[in-house]
Amino acid sequence: MRLTIDNLDGKGAVDYTACLDATKPLTIERTLNAPSTVNGLLLLNGMTEPVRRGRVVIMDDAGTVLFTGYIATDPVSEYAGAGVAGPVYRTAFSAVSDEWLLNKQSVPLGGAGLAQAGGLLLSTLTQRTGANLLSTTSVASGRSVGVFVPETAQGWSANAAALAGSTYAAYRALGGALELATAGAVTHSFSDGDGTLAVSKLKTASIKELANDVTVTGAIEAAAYITEVFAGDGATTAFQLTEEPFIPARLNSSAYLVNDSFPAGTFNPQAWALVDPGAHLASGAGLLMNGGNGFDGQTTLTLIDSIEMGGTLVVEAGSVTLNAPSDGVLCGLYSGSVQRANCFVGYNVRQNNGTTLVTPMLNGAEVGTSYTVLSGHRYTLRIRLHCAETERVLQTYYAMGWNAGGGAVKSFGGGLVSAPMQAVFELVDLGVSSNTPATVLYDTASAGPIVSTPASCAFAACDSVQLFGAMGYCRIEQTGSAWIRSVLPSGQTFTRLAGAAGEGVDCTIATTGKITFLAGRIPQPGEMVYVTYRSRQRAVARMCDPASIAAEAAGDAPGTAAWLGKVVRPVARSTADCEAAAQAILSFATSRAAAVAGTYTAANPQQDIWPGDVLALTSNGATTNGIVRRITITDGMSMPELLTYSIAFANDWAEGLGLTLSEAIATDALLPQTALTGPANVLANLVQMMVVSVSDTAIQIDAGIDPPTGGGFEVRRRDGGFGLGTGADLVLRSPVRGLSIPRAAQVEQHFVRMYDGSNPPVYSRLSSAIFTNVPVS
Repeated sequence: MRLTIDNLDGKGAVDYTACLDATKPLTIERTLNAPSTVNGLLLLNGMTEPVRRGRVVIMDDAGTVLFTGYIATDPVSEYAGAGVAGPVYRTAFSAVSDEWLLNKQSVPLGGAGLAQAGGLLLSTLTQRTGANLLSTTSVASGRSVGVFVPETAQGWSANAAALAGSTYAAYRALGGALELATAGAVTHSFSDGDGTLAVSKLKTASIKELANDVTVTGAIEAAAYITEVFAGDGATTAFQLTEEPFIPARLNSSAYLVNDSFPAGTFNPQAWALVDPGAHLASGAGLLMNGGNGFDGQTTLTLIDSIEMGGTLVVEAGSVTLNAPSDGVLCGLYSGSVQRANCFVGYNVRQNNGTTLVTPMLNGAEVGTSYTVLSGHRYTLRIRLHCAETERVLQTYYAMGWNAGGGAVKSFGGGLVSAPMQAVFELVDLGVSSNTPATVLYDTASAGPIVSTPASCAFAACDSVQLFGAMGYCRIEQTGSAWIRSVLPSGQTFTRLAGAAGEGVDCTIATTGKITFLAGRIPQPGEMVYVTYRSRQRAVARMCDPASIAAEAAGDAPGTAAWLGKVVRPVARSTADCEAAAQAILSFATSRAAAVAGTYTAANPQQDIWPGDVLALTSNGATTNGIVRRITITDGMSMPELLTYSIAFANDWAEGLGLTLSEAIATDALLPQTALTGPANVLANLVQMMVVSVSDTAIQIDAGIDPPTGGGFEVRRRDGGFGLGTGADLVLRSPVRGLSIPRAAQVEQHFVRMYDGSNPPVYSRLSSAIFTNVPVS
């Protein structure tokens, strides 16, 4: 090996090869999706002692770069004995590969990567953590992740490892550049037929039993779609929901997906992407807007992270001032590039006869009522969005499958969840009073829900065609899954605005499910209050492989081999994700060779070997395949060069790559009693089911969808037992979408699922529930 060290003294890279001490050969340790390390001893003989942060480069005799990195700790002198010139000391040093620089930086708080290429997310993570420390030009796009959220409590390499594993890839940092390659893309073949195994050592072992009946648990997920109904009486201010509303997982316990008052002189490059060739946007005591180039989409301030359009979101811009001749879009969520035509929701700003108008925009077109902005007034602009589906992006899992021709990576799960959304656009004039009721400019409670909606959006604080003014702050809050609407005796329907007192809202919602209406907003006699939210449960799935079970059965012995565990990463946010993870596990856990792990030692391989490569080892006519996990390269200190590669390899069941699993299954999971043999055969959930009216004698419901041929809607008093049986909890089955449920008491609970005409019938995965707390005659 050739060793050079740059000691940061202006002399550049100095060759220390002659100083290597043969009593402790130089070793390079490579680990899959982790920093590489180097350890060695030097007899300096007058050479400069290496320093911490010194740049280390190691090459083999052929010029192949084996390692680049930095001395992480101060070298240590070790007494080696006495020589003719006096005491002799050896200098022990260690170095860590290039990502050591990134690991010394803090990982900033970031949003979720949603259905994006792993390479793009890795590049974004790298640029955010330490811009220009490592080049990302060699990072390939790679496979798509489902959902990836970086953890600020972990360093860069831990997050990079999680991201690379999620796409079944391997990253490496070498030569000041970052690379990402699909695991298994490079294969190294060794065979006793060509003599390579004769000078090598091979050991293999099966370290985990075969499994063909797999139960996995995931995160807490949103469960039943609940509509809870209360009757106003003009005096009651507080209403307690039956269950605590589900709240999607939050980043570092923060409800804010973005919260920026733009205090610095420059925009935060870890949060925002600025496109401003004319220098019209500035940061300092707010977002300052001073025109644009007159073209849509060419002067923008866009959040780096996408926003998942699930649950209840509140988009807010505070202390907004606008002056003529302003033109552009504020607080826009875009399905595509940042341009008006792609604006899913936002506030359109334009001129009309010398006045500045602010108008709600939906799917690229103005809707609702325009508001005339007054010069010198400050405003709060809000957009409230509600989707009954809290997760709009499904997780993707990858696993390596082996056949006679080698390995192939398979994907399981993934995809987007389609769902309608509710929206409210509101504006508060901050110059009127401290608690001015918000002016609602558009409300889908009366206009009807938005049927076709994107699963995720890009968010731009502004698209300045020609905007003049300022924005004091900008934030997006994930408030949970609750949404409230009221129906007056006259039939008028409107959304109740929830938030903090003093924001011009109607009520507050506690995480415990207590709703408190503020003075002047108390539900009146005859007013019906409808609260929609999701309950919560542990995500869980059980799947089996019938072919493997049959093959394992011998005589009277059962063929089932069960395994129970938890999906640690990528996080299974829903039962559908758990099913995909279970399928991925079965794809490798049912093979007798699935849990093979081993070590292999070879001298001077023809090609440098890295973690993530495949070893194909053929001995006695049988080939053992495995993904390289760890490598130790030892310098033989000889001429000609002798490099010994000690390689640890394993398959997915022995050591996870695409999935990280734990056998500590969640204790609060309701474990399925029957295993699925494939993707769950379920009907659509009744996401758009609506309570039309509640009288003394009946609840009128619109299921929101026509029933399947030969099927209908089943109503029960508990969330379970759906099927052909009658039972005491069966209320009715209806072959039409309009249901009338008879009432018997003030407080009742009913659960509804759709079923088809098959035998036995197939049902919706989750129930839609109606909880009533309304007096009866």
